[in-house]
Amino acid sequence: MEFIDLKKQYNDIAAGLGRRLGSVMSGTRFIFGEETEELEVRLAAYTGRKHCISCSSGTDALLMPLMAWQAGKGDAVFVPAFTFFATAEVASMLGAEVVFVDIEPGTFNMDPAKLRKAAERVKAEGRLRLRAVIAADIFGQPARNPEIEGLAAEYGMFFLEDAAQGFGGRIGSRAAGSFGDAAATSFFPAKPLGCYGDGGAVFTDSDELAGLLRSIRVHGQGREKYQNVRIGLNARLDNMQAAVLLEKLTVFDKETAAKNVIAERYSAALAGLLETPAVLPGYYSSWAQYSLLAEGPEEREFIIGRLKSQGVPTAIYYKAPLHEQPVYKGYDRRGDDLSASERICKRVFSIPMHAYLSDADIELITGTIAKACAEYRGDAHSA
Repeated sequence: MEFIDLKKQYNDIAAGLGRRLGSVMSGTRFIFGEETEELEVRLAAYTGRKHCISCSSGTDALLMPLMAWQAGKGDAVFVPAFTFFATAEVASMLGAEVVFVDIEPGTFNMDPAKLRKAAERVKAEGRLRLRAVIAADIFGQPARNPEIEGLAAEYGMFFLEDAAQGFGGRIGSRAAGSFGDAAATSFFPAKPLGCYGDGGAVFTDSDELAGLLRSIRVHGQGREKYQNVRIGLNARLDNMQAAVLLEKLTVFDKETAAKNVIAERYSAALAGLLETPAVLPGYYSSWAQYSLLAEGPEEREFIIGRLKSQGVPTAIYYKAPLHEQPVYKGYDRRGDDLSASERICKRVFSIPMHAYLSDADIELITGTIAKACAEYRGDAHSA
């Protein structure tokens, strides 16, 4: 069994993908070809944004807007304590100071109330400019982006939605990627919409920002190829990856719908055994991962062991909150409450989630978890 079954997905799209890749090869345009142009148009339409700027990775998609906004030394950038490292890394790369914000236990996403408290503290200290907030759509469900959008505007900050895991999700009629001054996503193979390498994109409605991003992704290019008007990156998406993404878009909504059905089956089978993920009313998740909370780290390891013995893969996203990563050793919390992130890292684990799970797969996974919980808790009770 695969944690995310890219092989079965490939079998589903092989014929069309072969034609698209063959077209790129025969046309010999490998950078900024027709496929890349088509992809940007289609993704902009998918998110409801005016502009899509494709790039070489999800990390560059986060970095480029911060560069355009000139984030750096003396700036505070607010990020969730529970997310992948890149969300904070990009701010630190530019010399800005990261301020970690705790999450809501039920959704795993940034808590707007905690964001307000952190912003008020930094504002009162007067040491840093409040530059930007980056909210990640963890595990596929968008964060409370309308509220965070409003808070960012209230405090005069840019808002960057990190939709790397949330692409394909929605809040009401608004797609993930449609929030904030800009939104970033990743096309890493394991993401909801993934290519066969690295890739990413930035979405915005701002003509000015779009122009800056297109310059930044090509070494700060000006009006001519060899005119450089700012410091930039080599951050282009290659045409082969664009072809892969275009073909995957043909099955993307079907796969997302299938994953939502599987998530409902998981939650129904595991209710009362473990804490299952909560999807807020009016929210729609793309289910990048399906993550459960055990009672503690010992039970988590026991369940993972039992699943492994049945050939069921698992993953832990994330073993430590960002403020406890070695690179941020000595991070001064200054009274910020990050306890929810710390607790969840000791309890969380993820089980297989993809559109090609069979009924037998689902029954094996949920049945093994049920037996493991009963065995562990019976042994613990006896002890």
